[in-house]
Amino acid sequence: MPSLISPAERDYILKGIECNIRADGRQRPDYREVILETGVISQTSGSARVRLAGGTDVLVSVKADIGPVLVDPETGEGADKGQIICNVECAPSASQQFEGRGADELNNELTQMMTRFLSHNTTSLTSTPSNTTPSSTTSSHNSNGAGGINLSKLCIIPGEQCWILYVDALVLDYGGNLVDAVFMGTRAAIFDTRIPKTEVQDLGDGNFDFEVLDDAEDTEIVEGREDMPICVTLNKIGARHIVDASPLEELCTEAKLVVAVNRSGELCGLQKGHDGGIEPSLLLEMIQFGKTLGQTLIKQLDAKIKAEADADMVKRQNGQPVVKLGFFAQ
Repeated sequence: MPSLISPAERDYILKGIECNIRADGRQRPDYREVILETGVISQTSGSARVRLAGGTDVLVSVKADIGPVLVDPETGEGADKGQIICNVECAPSASQQFEGRGADELNNELTQMMTRFLSHNTTSLTSTPSNTTPSSTTSSHNSNGAGGINLSKLCIIPGEQCWILYVDALVLDYGGNLVDAVFMGTRAAIFDTRIPKTEVQDLGDGNFDFEVLDDAEDTEIVEGREDMPICVTLNKIGARHIVDASPLEELCTEAKLVVAVNRSGELCGLQKGHDGGIEPSLLLEMIQFGKTLGQTLIKQLDAKIKAEADADMVKRQNGQPVVKLGFFAQ
């Protein structure tokens, strides 16, 4: 990724966006083609790879493991809920931006954003300097919380044991619009995730034990996955805003707004980045556009996921092997 941009390049991009003609031929609201593949890592509970045509490449894996429940010592909340632990890592080979200290800051910011948008079940508001983790708002509109996933279904024995979903995202290549690709990959990986069933036994005197069934075909999906949000990043350049920005367009960005939205069009979170301001009228316009586009992207993404799952099922029924290209494919 280039770290500097010349005045001539900046002027070219600004004038092009003003005229609704971006440098790569797209218009302001146009999104690049999303290439999706699920089940690319056999050792995980679920995985997905998402690529933006000619740009960002993200690999996401989900591993389900059993661990102790996390109980708030003050309120006692969390005794009947599982956990989601997120981690994002940008490979240094993907971009010069991901080398050294800058990579650690970006990894932490993306990890915190995923954790906030996916696992918080209550309305929260935090504000930090825009140079580190930008201000954010997370709001809850459904019974499963802003993240959609039903954490209660991940609990095995209340107060003792639960399923923990470890969500790890690895950025393999960078071509702009990183946040959107990470969240689309996470949604696809969660859809691909299967959790073994458990049987709980009452031993009496308030003691319980459980057994994990080892039948690979007898598994459960992650409940609430349909309500998981994805993010739409809008970049304010000049007096206009665009989506799915390229690296050069991101260098021209004055302010960035990340809108997290679910399939119902409910606003699940907001995060503002960069030092530039956004006028109130433009802010409302960007939020509404992000919500509308987010719903469209979710429908397209879910259609891709369903088509791939149906194709795999047909192959299995016909006795044909299901071959995945894997994350080494180009």
